[in-house]
Amino acid sequence: MKNLSKLKSKFIPVNRPKVFSNDIKSVVKALRENWISGDGPYVKKFEENFAKFHKKKYAISVSNGTAALEIALKSFNFKKGSEIIIPAFSIISTALCVVKNNLKPILVDVDLDSWNMSPEEIIKKINKKTKAIIITHIYGFPVDMRRVLKIAKRKKITIIEDAAEVIGQKYNNKLCGSFGDVSTFSFYANKHITTGEGGMILTNNKRIFEKSKSLRNLCFGSDNNRFNHEDIGWNYRLSSLQAAMGISQLKKINYLVKRKREIGKIYYKYLKYNKFIKIQDQSLKYAKNIYWVFGVLVKPNNKFTRDLIVKKLLKKNIQTRNFFYPMHKQNIFKRLKIFKRKIKLPNSEFLSRNGFYLPSGLGITNKEIIYTCKVLNTILKK
Repeated sequence: MKNLSKLKSKFIPVNRPKVFSNDIKSVVKALRENWISGDGPYVKKFEENFAKFHKKKYAISVSNGTAALEIALKSFNFKKGSEIIIPAFSIISTALCVVKNNLKPILVDVDLDSWNMSPEEIIKKINKKTKAIIITHIYGFPVDMRRVLKIAKRKKITIIEDAAEVIGQKYNNKLCGSFGDVSTFSFYANKHITTGEGGMILTNNKRIFEKSKSLRNLCFGSDNNRFNHEDIGWNYRLSSLQAAMGISQLKKINYLVKRKREIGKIYYKYLKYNKFIKIQDQSLKYAKNIYWVFGVLVKPNNKFTRDLIVKKLLKKNIQTRNFFYPMHKQNIFKRLKIFKRKIKLPNSEFLSRNGFYLPSGLGITNKEIIYTCKVLNTILKK
């Protein structure tokens, strides 16, 4: 722990992205060539490269991961009120895309090891009204999908695989994002590759591809009647400048995944013996942890609460983020009466109440990680 004193006055953000010189060169090149909007060779190349990486036929770039989910779901044209199974523990976008498409979200609880949707709970919620399952991979591990995919195929239930947080992650040695009928991604600043903002939709279905392309671009009419629109779509395009950065970032995906795992390994080394917290294992039987973020779960005790710990860390200039807030507890969904009032999802509630994650951005240094561990372990000794 030598030479860490200099870090005491330095603010360590929860995410510091990593921008490489080649990323800057790629964006500048697009600027000089006057490719700046949501069309042109840079967008096309980024889409092609991303699809090829995941061994998918078609890719549709969009403005963010939430847009990807909204478009992906609408492209299937499910009947109003159809049931869509989603995790209770996730970013609110997972539910918003369902509600905005006039569909009914059905929540499932998570397990306490992977922090992902429980396969058993998913299977319990499947019925004749189920039209799709949004499989959202959370934080570092993928959902254990084997049984779910098998049942979905037999019952002809659509799988929308939300791989926003796990670009480059593998489930049973196959890339996440290559399992769904449609898969969605995010390129926000804290993701494994970033375009600042941005997202992507992947599919092998040409009809879904064409529909998604139309939906992201206001559903313009045919060339000779362009401004007679075919449907209610969105202006959700990705710009050429973002695509230029994405092309560059994607080339480094293997390094970026390796670095994320290095970050997780250092945190694991210094925190694994702390009796007041629970951290995830480095691997499960079907996947290695990709450590999108390094999560910490405070064990029930009479000495420390999650909120007290994160407050003390912030006083030491270490920023954190609380875990996701459960869907059924969201104020907006209570007001709209989206979910039953007495619904119980104990694992999601437990994670939300006791979990937070530490600075995990690709721009963090090893010294900052070790310093963060030292401060956290000191707090938990007092």
